[in-house]
Amino acid sequence: MDRIAETFLAAKAKGRALFVAYICGGDPSPEASLDVARALFANGTDLLEIGVPFSDPLADGLTNQLAAQRALEAGMTQEKVFALVRALRAETEKPIIFYTYYNLVYSQGVDAYVRRAKEAGVDGILTLDLPPEEAGEMMEACARHGLKTVFIVAPTTPPERLPIIAGAATGFIYYVSQEGVTGVRESLAVDLEEAVGRIREATDLPVVVGFGISKPAQVETVGRLADGVVVGSALVNCIAARADDPAAAVRAIGEKAAELSAPLRV
Repeated sequence: MDRIAETFLAAKAKGRALFVAYICGGDPSPEASLDVARALFANGTDLLEIGVPFSDPLADGLTNQLAAQRALEAGMTQEKVFALVRALRAETEKPIIFYTYYNLVYSQGVDAYVRRAKEAGVDGILTLDLPPEEAGEMMEACARHGLKTVFIVAPTTPPERLPIIAGAATGFIYYVSQEGVTGVRESLAVDLEEAVGRIREATDLPVVVGFGISKPAQVETVGRLADGVVVGSALVNCIAARADDPAAAVRAIGEKAAELSAPLRV
C-alpha cells in the first residue's frame, strides 16, 4: 500500500481527518524551505503539498503568487524542488505531493518528470491546469511509475463530470470549497456538507477540502465532513510577514500549524 492510502487509513481508524499543509517550495529561500517543511511536519502536518514555483500561477491568489515570486527570486529551481523532497524523504515517511502546473511537467517530458518525482520521494501530483479529459499521457506515466494522481472538484463542477474526475484520480479528490483563486476566507461555504456528500457518491477515494481555511474552528468543522483539511495561505502568510528573517518565519509557521491542526488531534 502507498503512503497516501496508509496515512488516510490510519487517520480514519482514529476517527479523524488529516491536516494537509501547503507551502511553496523555496519560500522564503531554497535553504530555509527545508526547515519550513520540517516545522510543519513537527507540528501536526500529516501530508505536505509542495507548490512548485511557477512564473504564471493562474490558479493561485496573491498570497501564493507572491510566495512563488519570492522563491524564484531567491533562486529556487525545479532541480532544487526535487532536492528538497529528497532531503525530506530521508527524514520522514509522511506523504508529499506536488502542486504544480502542466507546463512545468510537459517542458521536461511527462514521463521523465514523473519518474524523477517518484525517485525523489514524491507520492502524488496535482496538476492544477490539467483536466482529466486531457490528462491521458500524465495518468499513464503516473501509473507506470507508481505516482498517485490528484484531481480537483470545484463548486461549479457539473454532476456529470464527477465520475470522470473520480475515475482519473488514484490518490484523493481535492474539493475546492470556494470559487475563485486560493486565499484566506472569513467563512466556509454554506453547502459544504452537501458538496462533499455528492463527491463521496462518485468515489471511494478520500476527499480533502481546501481554499480559504484559516481558523481552528474552520478546521474542526471541515474535519467532521472530509477526510482531510487543507490549509495554505494562512501558513504562507507566516512566511510573507517574516521573509527577511527565515528563522522567525520557521518558528511562526510551526506555531500556526500547531494551532490549526489541534482540532484534528486525538
